[in-house]
Amino acid sequence: MTAKAWVEGSIRSLGAPDGAAAMALWHAAGLTRPWNDPATDFTAALRAADAAVLGAWQADALVGTVMVGWDGHRGWLYYLAVDPACRRRGIGRALVAAAEAWLGARGAPKVQLMVRDGNGVAAGFWRALGYDHQAVAVFGRRLGTGPGDETP
Repeated sequence: MTAKAWVEGSIRSLGAPDGAAAMALWHAAGLTRPWNDPATDFTAALRAADAAVLGAWQADALVGTVMVGWDGHRGWLYYLAVDPACRRRGIGRALVAAAEAWLGARGAPKVQLMVRDGNGVAAGFWRALGYDHQAVAVFGRRLGTGPGDETP
């Protein structure tokens, strides 16, 4: 399948006034989880010098987002979301390209992201963009909790 270039709108960094629209999009795209507060994530990205939330706009509507961050070793992508009514138009590809350019401008040699187990649609999207499954296990723990905490 040939990649379709998105030419219907523009991509720009989001600011605080865009938060409600971004979070509504994240909810509509099924990205949110009860244990992650998207408002906290959005605000933290805006405050960080090494992170941004990029938004794809069509007319006055936010139709896609990607959160991008640079930890000094590699770049990370989060919250890639496209309005379900606007999918398969190249918006996701355009957002990833913008995020990769953002990271490249900061000298990031590699970009990584996490896909939840069982999300074959997302895995297929990333493979189509040339991303490979990495042979690593991700371990995590919420700070301020002890072993045995049942929060995912």
